[in-house]
Parts: sequence; C-alpha cells; structure tokens
Amino acid sequence: MKQITSIDDYRHVISGEGTVVMFSAGWCPDCVVIEPILPELEEKYHDLAFYKVNRDDFIELCQELEVFGIPSFLVFKHGKEVHRFVSKDRKTKEEIDRFLSEAKEK
Repeated sequence: MKQITSIDDYRHVISGEGTVVMFSAGWCPDCVVIEPILPELEEKYHDLAFYKVNRDDFIELCQELEVFGIPSFLVFKHGKEVHRFVSKDRKTKEEIDRFLSEAKEK
C-alpha cells in the first residue's frame, strides 16, 4: 500500500478510476492488527488502487472528510467519494472484504 505524502498527492490519487484510501496511524493497535491482511485484499481487488494516509500528518483532511476513527477506509472514483467504512471499531478481514466488494459495485 502506497503512502500519501501531500494534499496534492491525495487529490491526484482520488481522481483515478477506483481508489481506496485507508486512514491509520502507527500508534493505533487496531491499524497494526489489520496490516498483515491488507496485501491479500489488495491482490484480490487488484482493479482498485490502495493508499494509506497517516491521520496524524493530515488532521485537517480527516476533519474535512469526517474521519474521526481509525482504521477507516474511503473509496473514491473520479474524485468523488462513493463508499466509506469509518468507525473507531476494530475491523475484521471479512468486514473489509465485504466493504471492498460493495465498493466495486458503486
């Protein structure tokens, strides 16, 4: 999963055909727990581009997007948000998989 390093980078990547943005932080235990499953999901949903945003580096963006819990996932198509999985709860592989499957249909 590629890391977004600037707001310009963020704007560029969300303008694609299908982009999944994961908001996380290194200190977040729930984020760390799901890290090992992400490559498998990226491979399964290879038609989506996956990016990670460190919420501590992009607090204003998180506020703008109303991402108040991590890990959280937003899906964009052509610059528009089409689906979200945002909460403070730990996410399971099955929940993320279901979310990504739903996102592909949007």
